[in-house]
Amino acid sequence: MLPFTTTLFRSSSLKAGLICLAACCSLWYFIGQDKPKLLAAIDTRIVDSMFRLRGSQETSGAVVIVDIDEKSLKEHGQWPWPRDLLAELTRRIYAASPRVVGFDILFAETDRTSPARFFDRYHELFRECPDFSGIRGARQTAEGFDHDRLLGQAIAGGPGVLSFGVITQNDGAKNPTTPLPTLRLLNRQEEISALPLFVVYRAITNIAEVSTSTSEGFFNLFPDASGMVSKAPLFLRMDDRVYPSLAFEVFRVGKGLHEARLESIPTPRTGSTIVQGVWLGDSFYPTDQHGQLTINFRGPYPTFLYLSASDILKGAESEVLRGKYVLVGSSASGMMNAVPTPLSVGLPGVEVHATIIDNLLNNDALVWASKAEIGLTYTLLIGGGLLMLLALVFLGPISGFALALAVPLAIIVADYSLFFLSGRLVGPTFLIASLLTLLTTVTLTNYLVEAKRKSFIRRTFSRYVAPSVVNQLLKTPEKFHLTAETREVTVLFCDIRNFTSLAEKTPPAELSTLLNDYFSLLTGIITAHHGMVDKYIGDAIMAVWGTPLDDPRHRENAIRAALAIDTTVSAQSDRLRLAGRPISIGIGINTGKASAGNFGSNDRFAYTVLGDTVNLAARLEQLTRYYQVKIIAAESTVAASEIPHRTIDTVTVKGRLQPVRLFEPLTCPVTPAFQKILDLHERAISTYQNRQFAAAEQLFATLFADSGEELHRIYQQRCRNLLEKPPPENWLGVHHH
Repeated sequence: MLPFTTTLFRSSSLKAGLICLAACCSLWYFIGQDKPKLLAAIDTRIVDSMFRLRGSQETSGAVVIVDIDEKSLKEHGQWPWPRDLLAELTRRIYAASPRVVGFDILFAETDRTSPARFFDRYHELFRECPDFSGIRGARQTAEGFDHDRLLGQAIAGGPGVLSFGVITQNDGAKNPTTPLPTLRLLNRQEEISALPLFVVYRAITNIAEVSTSTSEGFFNLFPDASGMVSKAPLFLRMDDRVYPSLAFEVFRVGKGLHEARLESIPTPRTGSTIVQGVWLGDSFYPTDQHGQLTINFRGPYPTFLYLSASDILKGAESEVLRGKYVLVGSSASGMMNAVPTPLSVGLPGVEVHATIIDNLLNNDALVWASKAEIGLTYTLLIGGGLLMLLALVFLGPISGFALALAVPLAIIVADYSLFFLSGRLVGPTFLIASLLTLLTTVTLTNYLVEAKRKSFIRRTFSRYVAPSVVNQLLKTPEKFHLTAETREVTVLFCDIRNFTSLAEKTPPAELSTLLNDYFSLLTGIITAHHGMVDKYIGDAIMAVWGTPLDDPRHRENAIRAALAIDTTVSAQSDRLRLAGRPISIGIGINTGKASAGNFGSNDRFAYTVLGDTVNLAARLEQLTRYYQVKIIAAESTVAASEIPHRTIDTVTVKGRLQPVRLFEPLTCPVTPAFQKILDLHERAISTYQNRQFAAAEQLFATLFADSGEELHRIYQQRCRNLLEKPPPENWLGVHHH
């Protein structure tokens, strides 16, 4: 069996698909615990799309933002404000009894608008003033109105959390003496050193006069490679000390808790440590392996309650702040830190911090279910991969491709419905990429095998069948089978009479030229009539109709091809000559069931037809010599044909017991005169078969005298013999060859 059969065609695709699945499973074994950044980034983008599909969510209502907005700037002047004004804002917020106040503002420099700074700046000018002593007294009075000190005193008057910034790269500006708060962790120092937290180089802190808050936390938000913020570190490490984020500290202080403990576990395969989350009191808050919170965004700007700072300064809406987690920040253009999120192109940084606090309050931040992702990826990669593979191999191209694409889509829908909406994240990128790789591999294998099979069909049949048949085979290769199958076919044999004796008298070069011209002529006629040249056998040619493609007109096409061969060979008698004589041919045609397929070896292809139908066609060609006619066709061939024909005989041939009625298709048009001769011919044979041998002899004698055909002479002699020696009673007019 050749490798182009349907079974082996599918086998090639199955083998390629299974190898691809095995390779993907092996690759997942090595990267499942630590996905490459590209895969992680694509997973994050898929989660972003799920956020947009889900839309906005309700907040807890416990977080309020005091906004230094455009309205506040319009009423109180451009930023930076004098810090005595910020001190007044802080006192009014504290007066409303919030749970905690976080400042998303960095006070890294002194306030140059303080009165004391005014006298320092113009010191030389005031010394030349006549009333210098009075100015000195005014300066002493102004020192009591240091805006930085006033703000520091205001912040110290309540549960406040200031923020500081961090620099990740070495910029050469690090000051080792910069004081920084340290979160009190229950972890041992050696545990902290092993934690894979993000490491920063230095901090940008508040000035000492302002730095009077209960605690401080870094306000930096770190976008991923695409510029989107999807995670926020709750902790980072600098100089082997751990520092909390602004949002975490606001949450911790608001809860009235003093200690936290980072939960970490070693990874068995690599031996490294990964962070699982943080314990705060009796509550556990999960993070990713680097201590980052995967933010569950509530909605676009503005999702949280914003109160204008100018309204707070006027004493309005202060009751709203009671018992709330308050963040002081800005949404004004040029002041806010615009952060791209899945639900907003530029969300104010203060609202991102508010979202993180809200996630901690509800403990509903998104969690990457790593173990579930690993197990599900293996399960779906094998199950979904096999389903996709079977669809691509055994279904039609369109159905298989549609089902193959439906599997990744179903995975995304299931990921959204079963995991994302319940706050758990499972990255589908590797799984989908693997399935698409499988789709590509099987499709490419199908394409290559199909191309190879079509090339094989074209090489095999282009010389033996009409181009239209080859094109049809290429369009519908599934109709073509190389394995043997039973088909109804019409077989034609054509042979040159007396070829052996004539070839002995012909030079080899001339003989080769003759056969090439002869076979080229016949092949063109056969293919033009939708037949297939099966083989050349010495001086004979075998042709088949009805395979490799179905041909409902195979009988008529074969007869017309035989008539065209007879006519063409006669017309080309001047160049188709052997030993100086025009060649003469005989054609036998038979129709019936035959086995069609590859009957060659494993190394050499031989598509042919075998069976009694073929043998009988060869016998009929041999009988043309006996009856001295050009074409003999079996009754099975001419029965359904409208082509004129006449009866030749009813015979049994060597190797067959079943009688066969023989007919001769006619090339000449049936004129009224010729029809009379045909009617006389048929009446003569009918008379012969009815055992009226004397009458039949007279009729055949008349026909022979008119035509001189050997066929009529043969019948004339038979009648004489049967008159002398009558046949038995069960004689049915069958002549045994």
